[in-house]
This record gives sequence, C-alpha cells and structure tokens, in this order.
Amino acid sequence: MSDELEELRSSVRRFLTDKSPSSAVRVAMDGDYDRSAWQQMASQLGLQGLIVQEEHGGLGYGLAELSVVLEEMGAALQVSPYFATVVLGAQTLLASGDASAQARWLPRIADGSLTATLALVEDEGTWSAEGLRTTYDGGLTGTKMFVVDGATADLLLVVARDGVYAVEAGAEGLTRTDLAALDPTRRLARVELDGVAAVQVGSGLDWLPFDAITTALAAEQVGGAQRCLDMSVAYAKVRVQFGRPIGSFQAIKHKLADVLLRVESARSAAYHAAAQGDAASAAVAGAYCADAFVHAAKESIQVHGGIGFTWEHDAHLYLKRAKSSQLLFGTPAQHRQRLSELAGIAS
Repeated sequence: MSDELEELRSSVRRFLTDKSPSSAVRVAMDGDYDRSAWQQMASQLGLQGLIVQEEHGGLGYGLAELSVVLEEMGAALQVSPYFATVVLGAQTLLASGDASAQARWLPRIADGSLTATLALVEDEGTWSAEGLRTTYDGGLTGTKMFVVDGATADLLLVVARDGVYAVEAGAEGLTRTDLAALDPTRRLARVELDGVAAVQVGSGLDWLPFDAITTALAAEQVGGAQRCLDMSVAYAKVRVQFGRPIGSFQAIKHKLADVLLRVESARSAAYHAAAQGDAASAAVAGAYCADAFVHAAKESIQVHGGIGFTWEHDAHLYLKRAKSSQLLFGTPAQHRQRLSELAGIAS
C-alpha cells in the first residue's frame, strides 16, 4: 500500500466510524440508507466518483483505490447503494466505451445524485451472460432476479441477449419488487420488464466487467473477514472462563491463528487482483476471499459462544453477508473452474 492509498483508507475509516457504526447499520437495515451520509460521501470524499474520469466530474482512480474503499465498507457493513452504483453501475458504463452513455450518467453518479445497478441474473440464479432470455424488440422484455439495490436504483443497466440497455426509474412497464434476502444489509430485488423503453449501452456483451466486479467484491470480503477476526480477538481477551481469559486456551488460540492465516492470504489475493486486473487473479481472489470470509464469520460466532448467536450481537450480520456474497456473483467452485480453464488444465 502506498502512502496515498493508506491516507485514503484512513479517511474512509474515519468517515465510516462516524457515519456507519453498528447502530446506524441496524437502523438502515430496517428502513432506508442514510441519504445525508450518501451525499457527504460524494461531496466531501468523492467516493462515488472515485473511478469516474475527471472529465465527468470524478477523480479518475482505478481498481486499487476502489478496493481500499470497499475493504473498509465491508468491515463496517455499510448499508448504502455504493456497491451497486459504483462497482456494478459505474464500472459497467466505463467498460462499455460508450461516450454518450458515460457523458449522460457518470457525472450524476459522481456527484451522488444518481444511483445505478446492473441487472443480469435471471431465474436460474447464474451470474453469466449465457442463456439469457431477456430480449429487446423495440422494448425490453424479461425478468431479472437478485438485482442489488434494484428496487431503488435510478438507473438499471439491463443485460439482454444482444447487449446492455439502460432503463431509468419510472419507465412504463417496469416493475420492481424487494426480495426477502438472507443478508439484511444488502437489498436484492426482482425486476420485471414488459416492453420497457431503453437505450443501448455499448455493443455486444463481451466487454462486461466481470473480473473487476469479482475483484471489488473480494476486497469487501477481506474487510468483513478482518472485522470478524478483530471482534473475536477482542472478545477472547476479556471473556473469562475458569479464572482465565479464553484467549489463553489453546483451542481458541488455534482457531484465531487459523483465521489470521486465511485473512492475510485473502488480503494478498485481493490486493494482487486489484493490482493486476486480469482474469486469473480475479478468479483466485473470487474463490479464496469468499471462503475465507465465511470461515472467519463462522469462527467468530464460535469464539463468542452464546452471545454470538443472539440478534443483539453483530456476529450474525457478518455471517449473513459472508454467505450471501459467497453466492451472489459466482460461487468459489465456479471461480476455481474458470481458473482451471484459463490455466489450460480443464475444459
């Protein structure tokens, strides 16, 4: 990490400590995200425009900077449409190479006035552009599932058989329904399109930024895994059993040492993917970081014991985020299969 990246991390961490403590996360889970904090993220920190070109009002940074921000947001379980808007929406617009679409929507993403998302997955739940049934024939028709922040996004980038199409909120024939998701800190929606007017973005589908999305999610998973480890270590120091802190017991030491190893390995994989920006590195990070987060979250509950199973403690929120993230954009098994294909050892 360069000094500049560490300064960015410190700024984001201070902001999230102030604006996204556990109490604020729980309020947002049951209602709406903090819109004043959202605007502060844009106006004071420039986070929504972090990867947007300077010509469109952004800062013009890349995946390394975005990964630092997402690592901190993952640690805080921050409830906002940031992942949907910046990772899914802005990155898709940037990857499209469509100058007209970029000029139309990126400035509003950068200043925090527009939220966006990518709608790809259909009823099968597969994060792949193969076998899509959504079509465009003068209007978009089809159904999209598990769309991150799909019920509230101002702009939907819908992947159809022949390309990506932009649909703005309020379009006739557009129906959006919240889904009952495992993770209450990340909202998912069902999006139904019945002849909806749309604007094509880019050409074809081979440019979709799957690797960048996978890398960004891996960084978020590292942040969540690190927070699980930190909570577990802190609790092991103060929880006394049989006259001794439980952290002095060999069984607890082994658990925490194993989690530390996995978290550090996951961080290395995520940072490497952010630096390299290639498909193989993204596949490694996608497979390893997802499993590391799930493991850290499970072990955190075990270390906390009875209190770890209660609604009042945050441990269960991290486990729910870990499990949902593990499946949302391709399973670890799918990432490993892709890696083996890239390496030429499987077909």
